[in-house]
Amino acid sequence: MERIVRTSYAGKFLRVVTGKRILKYPEERDDFQLPVCYAAPEVSLQSRVDTAPDDELMGRRNSSQASESNTISKITTRSDLERVHTQLDVERLCTAAAQKDELKHTPSRPIAATKASDGTILVDWYSTDDPENPRNWSSGKKIFVASLINLYTLAVYTGSSIYTPSTPAVEEKFGVSAAAASLGLALYVLGYGTGPVIFSPLSEIPSIGRNPPYILTFGLFVILGVPTALVDNFPGLLVLRFLQGFFGSPCLATGGASLSDLYDFLQLPYSIAIWAVSATLGPALGPVVSGFSVPAENWRWSLWEILWMAGPVFLAMLFFLPETSPDTILLNRAERLRKLTGNDKLRSQSEIDQKKLTVSAVAVAALYRPIQIVVLDPAMLFVNLYTSLVYGTYYSFFEAFPIVYIDIYGFNFGQMGLVFLCIVVALAIAVPLYFLYLRKVFEPEIKMKGLLAPERRLIPALAASFLPPIGLFIFGWTARLEIHWIVSVIGITIFTIGIFLVVQCIFIYIPMTYPQYAASLFAGNDFMRSAFACAAILFGRPLYINLGVGPGVSLLAGLAVGCIGGIFALYYFGANLRARSRFTAK
Repeated sequence: MERIVRTSYAGKFLRVVTGKRILKYPEERDDFQLPVCYAAPEVSLQSRVDTAPDDELMGRRNSSQASESNTISKITTRSDLERVHTQLDVERLCTAAAQKDELKHTPSRPIAATKASDGTILVDWYSTDDPENPRNWSSGKKIFVASLINLYTLAVYTGSSIYTPSTPAVEEKFGVSAAAASLGLALYVLGYGTGPVIFSPLSEIPSIGRNPPYILTFGLFVILGVPTALVDNFPGLLVLRFLQGFFGSPCLATGGASLSDLYDFLQLPYSIAIWAVSATLGPALGPVVSGFSVPAENWRWSLWEILWMAGPVFLAMLFFLPETSPDTILLNRAERLRKLTGNDKLRSQSEIDQKKLTVSAVAVAALYRPIQIVVLDPAMLFVNLYTSLVYGTYYSFFEAFPIVYIDIYGFNFGQMGLVFLCIVVALAIAVPLYFLYLRKVFEPEIKMKGLLAPERRLIPALAASFLPPIGLFIFGWTARLEIHWIVSVIGITIFTIGIFLVVQCIFIYIPMTYPQYAASLFAGNDFMRSAFACAAILFGRPLYINLGVGPGVSLLAGLAVGCIGGIFALYYFGANLRARSRFTAK
């Protein structure tokens, strides 16, 4: 527990106010045994590592990969695909992850320091099972940290749709149209699509790390819950809802990166899938939470519920969310070792890399590079368009459901909210199926044959891509009074199973194909699909009213049918596209 609290925000504050007399790091204790390789610069050290500047903020390899490759155990401390340069790197890291199961009972071995050509001694993990390395944390600690990230994600995503039952009262209170009232949802979604463009690069800067973007922005998210629930004018409500989404976005921007700090390549897809469940389930739970309370109380009730839900999660993160970025942990270790030894030559690789960063490099990685790749690479263009379509369709349901289940079937808001529980059923089916694929196909294939082509990861998506249009057609053409409402709900369930499986495959495919740009591409993808979802919320109601639910949903289903061909084309011709792309890792 001490290690968890020590690097949390509250732990850092306690260390400052007590003069670092509590929650001490190993280097600050009297019984600390300094590794011989850090004791003096003249000690024999391992071979030189490359300290050349990297022109991509998101493409830097961690120093531990260089130093640990020289140890007998050959364990790679970090296989984060956001930080490697080439396809060969990806293959090597995947092989290391596959071998880790065989080496997990190997006795701990010290990791020798590495000396750069200018005499700099690179600070690394002390041993292959260094307890400060997030990859070496116990399963219980990893699950605890991942659970905090998942609860954070769930709270922010639930905050989007929890507003939906309040829209009729907002129309009446402020005298606005239904389309204007839906801006309270649309701008929130746009806000948490815009935030990653800024917060994702910040979390990759070693001197900042993961926690400051999380804690500072989520604290503002919680604080904004009060004026949002009390605001008495419509423009103010819209501005505050956008800011709520914006400051809640780091979970979307950096949650996956935090999980990659904890888990190796073979374990990561499982944790990412559970995190994705939180992101998918959140919007579905919003109307369930507020569907009965808002009619019983008032329209502000749903906005207060955001505060009640997010507040405890924020406090738990404030006290118990440790820093997980290896770059940041090693940078702080280097600072402590310099203070302990008085040797200014002790530096972490991330510390050296950070000196090369410029504002222009950050801007290129965050803003220009994702746009450039999407425009010039047809594979990435399709991936972004597909995820934007399914995300927009999902959020258009918040406009379609009141028309279908309130206007046609006569449900009240509470009963309509319960319809969203079909998303829970869909995830209960999709997640075990996906885990079964990972366990029976993904892991054995990598362990026995290596990584193979990235297109192999799209195989489950080939079958799953048929489910979204099937589900949409069922929903659209059975949403009528003479057909029982459960049939249309089954359609939504089928749609959700399909999009979950396809998107999970795509999100493995991207970092395998574009490892050096993965973080930038995910941030760009977040913005693009959130922007489309924002638009879908606004055009959804006019679309379904003017065309009817059946034709309106069929229009979206037709686009999903076209995307089936795109998934198959990506599988069969992806290798040729990668060979021609200037961005793909070679």
